[in-house]
Amino acid sequence: MKQKTADNDRGRRADTLIARMKKARGYIYPEWEFAARQDPEFVEAYNKIYELGLSEGQHVSAKVREFVAIALLAFRGAEKAALVAHMQRAIRFGATREELFEVLETCMVPGGAPTFHRGLSALLEIDAK
Repeated sequence: MKQKTADNDRGRRADTLIARMKKARGYIYPEWEFAARQDPEFVEAYNKIYELGLSEGQHVSAKVREFVAIALLAFRGAEKAALVAHMQRAIRFGATREELFEVLETCMVPGGAPTFHRGLSALLEIDAK
């Protein structure tokens, strides 16, 4: 009986966490949802770091923080879905497509043409929606 109660508590905790993450981000990857169901405490710790790093800062806006995330993800060769999700989040924080394009232009010199191209590919997907 104790195990069933603990499983129910973990399930409710995971559901609450997943809903909070979806609301804050506008998305949640299936892998993180799976992880939250397996170990909500671990994902709560990760989520706290995510929130601190990508929400409004004391000196840097959430929109600018998303610009940095987009540049790094493009440079690191992230999947297009990750770039699209962060671009959409930046747009929710007030970014324009023109700003996103300039962020990608900024990536050209330090990150090279492949970084620029990955970013453009994601931006084209947003323009198509």
